[in-house]
Amino acid sequence: MPEIPVYLFTGFMDSGKTTLIQETLFENGFAQDDDHILIIACEDGDVEYDLEKLNTINARVTMIESEDDFTTAKLQEINDHYKPDVVFIEYNGTWEVGKLYEMQLPSYWVIVQSLATVDAQTFEMYLNNMRTMMMEQLFKAEVVIFNRCDDNTPKSKFRGSIKAVNRPAQIVYERADGTIDEREEELPFDINADIIDISDADYALWFMDAMDNPKKYDGKKVKFRGLVYNPGDGKLRRNVFVPGRFAMTCCVEDITFLGMKCKSDQAPQIAHKSWIDITAQIKVEFAKEYKGLGPVLYPISIEPAEKPEDELVYFS
Repeated sequence: MPEIPVYLFTGFMDSGKTTLIQETLFENGFAQDDDHILIIACEDGDVEYDLEKLNTINARVTMIESEDDFTTAKLQEINDHYKPDVVFIEYNGTWEVGKLYEMQLPSYWVIVQSLATVDAQTFEMYLNNMRTMMMEQLFKAEVVIFNRCDDNTPKSKFRGSIKAVNRPAQIVYERADGTIDEREEELPFDINADIIDISDADYALWFMDAMDNPKKYDGKKVKFRGLVYNPGDGKLRRNVFVPGRFAMTCCVEDITFLGMKCKSDQAPQIAHKSWIDITAQIKVEFAKEYKGLGPVLYPISIEPAEKPEDELVYFS
């Protein structure tokens, strides 16, 4: 029996999952004449499925209303009843996504793509008040679609928040009229300055941008305050240390060190866990720590620095 492709749609409440599924089926020419399409809806949103129109492309909708009912047995029962060739799952925006990826799916079901929708108008509000629940919906998505964008949407800030928990994700910005927003992302620091001065508030965003787009920074000079990782236990080469900052990516329990490889003959003299103000030139090189090309710092100056009031940096 051939595999049954499963398309997974996650996202917080009323973020546009139903609309995206129907656009995929009707506007993007997804449906094939002989396919039996099944949509498993796990929540009732503001937009309802057009059942009559779905019937014209041989698509059916069934509901799973309780998280406790979202089980392998229930999905197998649905599969046996509808016998689909393609499955779309509109997951509930308040349910645990990790459970879905860990559970055993019915025979021949294979998740071939996972997409997450985000309402750009409410993202910051939910991020500030329900960060863990919001990020739960996004941490495994291959594509994250910010819809309802406008000229005031802080695209770089949003991208930094997503990349903090889901580095491989492709991010798409869609305007209210359905067109793709292709405006260049604005950064809160001047990338064309003689020395790019990175504040504590902008460090996390700069780090993610530099890691995602290292060629943009090749040859540039940068200055920031960092905490030194240099344990002296053989984990780093003698001429290497790592300045960086601890960042809160999702919640207090989810803090990670964002550090960049730095090459310097002074490395053995720079104390582990000390604070420094570093000015350095960035060169894009192959580094085993990056498993490929990435930004490597070559110091111009290194000065001792005071520990900042808040040692953490943030993505919003």
